Amino acid sequence: MAETFGDALRRLRTAAGLSQSRLARDVPVHTSNISRYESGQQHPEESIAARLDTLLRADGELLACWTPLDPGSLNADQRDRIAYSIRFPGRIDAAAIHALAESLTAQRRLDDILGPAPLIPASLAQAEMVTRLLKEVNGPHRQKLASVASEHVQFAGWLHAEARQDVRAVRLLDEAEELADDAADGTLAAQALNFRGYLARQQGRPRAMIRGFLTAYNTPGAHVSQRIGDAIQAAQGYAQIAENDAALRLLDTADDMIDEAGRDEPPATAYWLTPTFHRLNSGLAHLALGDYPAAIDHLETGLGNLPEDQQGAEWAQEYRDGLEQAKAAS
Repeated sequence: MAETFGDALRRLRTAAGLSQSRLARDVPVHTSNISRYESGQQHPEESIAARLDTLLRADGELLACWTPLDPGSLNADQRDRIAYSIRFPGRIDAAAIHALAESLTAQRRLDDILGPAPLIPASLAQAEMVTRLLKEVNGPHRQKLASVASEHVQFAGWLHAEARQDVRAVRLLDEAEELADDAADGTLAAQALNFRGYLARQQGRPRAMIRGFLTAYNTPGAHVSQRIGDAIQAAQGYAQIAENDAALRLLDTADDMIDEAGRDEPPATAYWLTPTFHRLNSGLAHLALGDYPAAIDHLETGLGNLPEDQQGAEWAQEYRDGLEQAKAAS
């Protein structure tokens, strides 16, 4: 089995007689970064990998283990397939494309735990690598690869939106939407538009929220779980501009789709679209409507049902803040 970057880093650091904290000071990065690099929980950007190679006098051995793709969730066969496809794009196969999709799984979960900042450099490198590969691929596998490229670019866009690097986020989400259209993938197109609505919410622009979420809601191919979330979040926007009747109609529309959603799992690319997530957004909508008891009920239930590793996630802060606002106003 091929040695991972983390394994090589640990071996070389130990051979050099350096502690994680000493090596971290020399880079410089936080000590916890070295620990996460070695365990595979975080993927360093290329400049950091090169600096570590120099400090450990590895003569390129460590840097040779670095890749723009975070290999944490991949096995040796998947890594080899991806490396082969990069060298010979015309020979890419379904298994390699599946491995490229799988590489995002661990990162999405890490975002829930670590927040966006540590993940942005690697996500950009991966998105660039996959979109560059797409330009060289034709034939029967191109459409599926375009979907995977859209996923990678969309994830990078989400991280930038979450970190409030708004201009870059918009550019990436626009690119992700175009790639989703190239792949004829309505689910991914709707998700990119949903993230645009999320960004408008963070910017305090309710009319832009409404446009973004309703466009996502009406996107051909959007999954029912996506449409529920879009309707609820558009309702919040209407409530914020005092169009309460429109907000209530959208909340009723979302309620009418709940049974259908229960018969169909959310798409893997939007695994978070659970009843818990919808309750959190319903809480914000009811808060905007001034229905504080309902807001408190939805937000307390939603936050209480989050998995333990997401209880302190950065993306959940607006819901924690909303709960405090609802309690203060009730």
